[in-house]
Amino acid sequence: MQVLSIAAMEEASRRGQRDADLEHLFLALVLSDQSAGRALRAAGVTLTGARDAVDAMHSDQLRAIGVAVDQPAPGRIVFHETRGYEWTPRALNLLKHAGDKGGGDAAAVLRELLAEPSGLIADLLARLSLSVDQVETALTIEQSTPPPERPADAAATPRAVTGRTEVFVPASVETVWALVADPLRMPEWNPSVGTIEPDGNDHTDTATVGSSWLAITPTVHPDGKPARVKREFRRRRVQLVDTAELVRIAWQTSYPDTTRGTANVLSIELTPAPGGTQLRLAMSWARSRGWRRIVGWPLRPLQRFLAWLGLVQIGGGISRVFR
Repeated sequence: MQVLSIAAMEEASRRGQRDADLEHLFLALVLSDQSAGRALRAAGVTLTGARDAVDAMHSDQLRAIGVAVDQPAPGRIVFHETRGYEWTPRALNLLKHAGDKGGGDAAAVLRELLAEPSGLIADLLARLSLSVDQVETALTIEQSTPPPERPADAAATPRAVTGRTEVFVPASVETVWALVADPLRMPEWNPSVGTIEPDGNDHTDTATVGSSWLAITPTVHPDGKPARVKREFRRRRVQLVDTAELVRIAWQTSYPDTTRGTANVLSIELTPAPGGTQLRLAMSWARSRGWRRIVGWPLRPLQRFLAWLGLVQIGGGISRVFR
């Protein structure tokens, strides 16, 4: 639910709005990596098409009350740089019902949207040459289809603590690969990288396994708040440790200015999907040895949660580049 809420408010922010409504929730579902998003995309819904349908609906609503003005062009997503976002009462009520009746996952939210009495979603679907029944059928089929088997994480080892998540990106595998495989573009999608530069004088521009770069963490967050990072953790060495073109890539991050930091490996697997690319992200780091391992045992669930949270931010960063 958190990921869905963020995506909806990101879509609202493109139009300078602070209230996220049903149409923004619909756009967020189109981007969902869960069965609801897969069902919508299998039915032929794309993010561009859904956005166009929302814009056309808003224009028709204004004309119906005698207001004939051209809507300003949408801007970039600024949700993470601004504050004051809220759900409209009807959107909040729908989310509560989805949580009570269906556990609150994306499929439950989509079913509540399809049954929503205002007719807004039926209108949007009609503009996309679809009906409520067609989407319900697509969702039923998607939920009854077994998920594909996944290979083991390239980043994982027997001694690794690993977090995982998946994200849908509305761009082709080739386009997404060009982003995540170029270390100099890492500041575009990794929130922990502010700037990046070659590591050493004998460096080449070609990313090959074993080559590394130095990354500097940002000093401020996107919303302008100071970023509190200890001095010895500000510089990070980013090294390419695994790659298979258009299929997977793994970046290791270590801390050259301290012996206390534990290196972690971020792996990204790319799979073609209707309307874009499905990403499988995993982050792992070695467990401590000796007494530190015993002391750290109770913290592992927290470590996994923090890893998941970091992966959600990274996945969101990759998605926003193409939105």
